[in-house]
Amino acid sequence: MNFKEMLGKELLFIDGAMGTMIGKCDVLPEVLNIKEPERIKKIHTAYLEAGADIITSNTFGANRLKMKDYAVEEIISAALKNARECADKYGKLVTLDIGPLGALLAPMGDVSFKEAYDVFAEAVKCSKYGADLISIETMTDTYELKAAVLAAKENSDLPVIATVSLDKDGNLLCGADILSVISLLEGLGVDALGVNCGFGPAQLNEFFGLIKKYASIPVALVPNGGLPRFENGETVYDLTADEFSDFMAGFAKGGAHLLGGCCGTTPEHIRLTKEKCKDIKITPPVNKNITSVSSFGKGVIIGEKPVIIGERINPTGKKKLKEALRNNEIDYLLREGINQDEAGAHILDVNVGLPEIDEAEMMSKCVFELQSILSLPLQLDSSSPEVLEKAMRIYNGKPLINSVNGKKVSMETVFPLVKKYGGVVVGLTLDESGIPDTAEGRYQIAEKIIDTANEYGIDKKNIIIDPLTLTVSSDPQAAKETLRAVKLISEKQGVNTILGVSNISFGLPQREKINAAFLSLALQSGLSAAIMNPLSDAMMAAYDTYNLLYAKDADFKDYLRKYSEAPKEEKKASSELSLRDLIVLGLKSESYAKTEEMLKSVDPMTIINEHIISALDEVGRGFEAKKIYLPSLLTSAETAQNAFAAIQDKSPKKEETGEKILLATVFGDIHDIGKNIVKLLLKNYGYKIIDLGRDVPPEKIVEAVKAENIKLVGLSALMTTTVVYMEETIKALREAGLSAKVMVGGAVLTQEYADMIGADFYAKDALASVTYAKTVFGA
Repeated sequence: MNFKEMLGKELLFIDGAMGTMIGKCDVLPEVLNIKEPERIKKIHTAYLEAGADIITSNTFGANRLKMKDYAVEEIISAALKNARECADKYGKLVTLDIGPLGALLAPMGDVSFKEAYDVFAEAVKCSKYGADLISIETMTDTYELKAAVLAAKENSDLPVIATVSLDKDGNLLCGADILSVISLLEGLGVDALGVNCGFGPAQLNEFFGLIKKYASIPVALVPNGGLPRFENGETVYDLTADEFSDFMAGFAKGGAHLLGGCCGTTPEHIRLTKEKCKDIKITPPVNKNITSVSSFGKGVIIGEKPVIIGERINPTGKKKLKEALRNNEIDYLLREGINQDEAGAHILDVNVGLPEIDEAEMMSKCVFELQSILSLPLQLDSSSPEVLEKAMRIYNGKPLINSVNGKKVSMETVFPLVKKYGGVVVGLTLDESGIPDTAEGRYQIAEKIIDTANEYGIDKKNIIIDPLTLTVSSDPQAAKETLRAVKLISEKQGVNTILGVSNISFGLPQREKINAAFLSLALQSGLSAAIMNPLSDAMMAAYDTYNLLYAKDADFKDYLRKYSEAPKEEKKASSELSLRDLIVLGLKSESYAKTEEMLKSVDPMTIINEHIISALDEVGRGFEAKKIYLPSLLTSAETAQNAFAAIQDKSPKKEETGEKILLATVFGDIHDIGKNIVKLLLKNYGYKIIDLGRDVPPEKIVEAVKAENIKLVGLSALMTTTVVYMEETIKALREAGLSAKVMVGGAVLTQEYADMIGADFYAKDALASVTYAKTVFGA
């Protein structure tokens, strides 16, 4: 079989769950590749006999962060050897299975992007032992997902399938929506994308329509066998194999291209799915022609409603910003980003080009810090390909790249970067001869840029043309020709257009009036995106009224929401921001000094209760309402930690008096992302955390609860195969006569499941654990 030749032309079937078939075992499932190879081969064979076209190597957790007692190469080579031996007998394919690291990447955690890449690359290099393709699965963080895909693309020539796990709202743990995931993966050049794990096909059905709406490449759907519940000491799922396969046949009819099963599925699920799909004709993938950029938290479509790109993080003509860049004062740039976000920008331009600083280092630093607190996509703005590459590599999402131009050397250096890392690139209509005076001349350069990009494999939808705004003070015809160029390029090439609007008024008084008028004319000419100042009332009024008058503001909702309200209070200057403000905004480098200053006149407990805890509660409510995302939540928590540190440093040294909470990931489970998030939040609410780590046996938890006189225990598990140890741990605590309350959490858990295993509380997210702790301790 040839995967690439068949993909999108024939319906392909992936196997079902490995962990479900293995069941309970005393070692990590991946170790069975070496210790019990016949047991693993028997499972592979069962799926092949059921009709699977692709079997998955037993390597979900085979990385050096999880398997410190084994050589990764030893595990993966044995796994691929086992799978290869079975697949060859049936003429089928083997995919190298790569799961998540089990640790959070910075800024949410301690693992750097480079370290994550290196860990994934080590696993990918083992594909030489018999893989036909690579499957990256169960990802919940776009940054980790990007590291894994880059590792796969740069260290092998094999096709790549990438699937993510969604929550009940259709988002990833990091906050990414479906559009942002698809934008990222298609930009990186995977061969197929989709969803696995998380829930069953009934719940997945809610999001299938969105996936089909945005995806231009083959779609893989690999749901669980329903929702889990606990019966007679075993994990079972609420769908039969027959019911599961009915849903899967519906996905095939609806346009899916690869079908398989995750937790709770068996060879029978795959056999029935293939049987019910045998007469279904596949729907080939169709290019959706959607121009989109993304961050870790949201995708933005360019070409529907006009897009505002905030221009203020650019040192040109900005004395204070230049000074901040020279002095490495990143928080000044962060505040500019926050202000533009609140003012209505959809994308932020980031330009840090000053000759006296290291632009590449500063650009990467600013991108990382901005993405720690804001979910807006970024426009990476530099004339240096080296600066762009460094920033594109560490950018979390699919960026807007500014820019390429019609010069041969520019296209030869920038287009390979866009092809490798993904992105939408801005094409400036200038070349070796300069900027043409006429719209027709600029159109010709736009055509050259588009045609050359196509030679590099860059689709027209990933190009935005900038016909260039020249100041009218030096050429009275400049505005007219630019507007003609916007209209000509939009209509004849069918691509999106972008302009730096404010350039029109250089050298003239009352610039804001000119800028606003020009923006209105440009939007009427078909402009897709405007690089502008969203803090300008005149500019925003021009933008808002255009959308209202051109029916781009459904039911006038945006206009009425904005202009029917009472005028907002004038924004505080940075020096006026309270500690509470700093925590909510996530300005972590300022909270320590602010707290020190407050301690001169304010009681520490007042600071804690009225500023720190109050701010964390506000952030928590925003997170719960999906108004902020996990990276921002954790950055606010870190900002609060800095404030706590200032209080501790200035207070007399004494023993910690906070109530103690014990946390652990249960036996057999080596994932602790959720536990670590809970730990961080609980610590910020003043609790003393005893963290036993991961893969913790029940007896060790019992011993620690006794020794520390623990009143509240938090247990975490990610995998269905390890949730059973939650019940065993709870049972062991009860049999030992301990009265500690037990809260449980994890991706596979539900309220019903928590009730069945005897837990006192089901923590659906990290914030819920804080709420329950307050209940337990009477806070």
